[in-house]
Amino acid sequence: MPLKVAIIRDARYQMHQTGNSHPEHPRRLASVYRMLDADFPEGLISVEPVPVPLEYLELVHTPAYIEKVLKTADHDFTSLAPDTPASSKSYLSAWLAVGGCMKGLDCLISGACDVCFALVRPPGHHALPDRAGGFCIFNNLGITARYAIKQHRIRRILVIDWDIHHGNGIQQLFYNKKNVLYFSTHDMLLYPYTGDWDETGKDSGKGYTINIPLPREIKDAEFLYLYQKILDPVIRQYRPELILVAAGFDAHRDDLIGRSRLTEKAFRWLTLLLLNLRDRINHPPILLSLEGGYNPKSLTICVKEVLQALTEAETNQEIPAEKTLRVSKLVEKTFKIHSKYGVWGC
Repeated sequence: MPLKVAIIRDARYQMHQTGNSHPEHPRRLASVYRMLDADFPEGLISVEPVPVPLEYLELVHTPAYIEKVLKTADHDFTSLAPDTPASSKSYLSAWLAVGGCMKGLDCLISGACDVCFALVRPPGHHALPDRAGGFCIFNNLGITARYAIKQHRIRRILVIDWDIHHGNGIQQLFYNKKNVLYFSTHDMLLYPYTGDWDETGKDSGKGYTINIPLPREIKDAEFLYLYQKILDPVIRQYRPELILVAAGFDAHRDDLIGRSRLTEKAFRWLTLLLLNLRDRINHPPILLSLEGGYNPKSLTICVKEVLQALTEAETNQEIPAEKTLRVSKLVEKTFKIHSKYGVWGC
């Protein structure tokens, strides 16, 4: 049976103006939205975001920081961090980015859709409780995860972060918790320069953070082998009730910032792999939220590949993974580090 696939989109996300030379520019979403209209005119469930009550922003962010963000409305152009500018409508875009993710989650929980892709901006996985950074204002998925725990009584959430930058904001929020397992592959030579192998969690969350720094030379088939070998035992053992994906596409070889070697096909197959694994554990809902990806053309192609994988849903396809010495060493090191915790059966 085909999956019911929803998307979150809204023209107001493009009201967050960052300046013509800034990588996180409105034309990113403009390109993606044109592709949606041309290639997916029907078949996708469209969900409109709404601003959430401030109390939900406070699930992650301090009142003082929220007030700071809201006060940017008083200025045509200002800055929340050295790399994170804001215009007078940025607060609304950021607020709606959270609202879009939460609305998507509600649709998933209600059964209105099986998978939801929140095509939002600004991104969120670097945002900390009291400050912006890395182009991120509010921590979209962090707030959504805490909302899922509080409002929907979700007990186990798996966060998969395939953005080439480490999601330090998400990691920090759940570093000492076991109800959220955070799994990230990233380039540690890029901002925020965190996510080393030994960052595995603390207290009751020890072993519930999995960080895998990637070599820049890794190719599609190796990347898929890595995910296949790690995600399979993680999902089977942890049995998440909800899967959140920090869906950044800046690992694409044509990205302006990422400096990596992946093609758009890697994300298509990665999506199919995730669907395959989901089928083995009673089909938990999946919410993807757009993070990085700074070449509008390659970003759009990657999003299209993911949506095609979701709508075609041919989950019985063999994943074109390749075991090489380089990727075998990454898998072996991950297993060695995490075997002492017994969290995910490695």
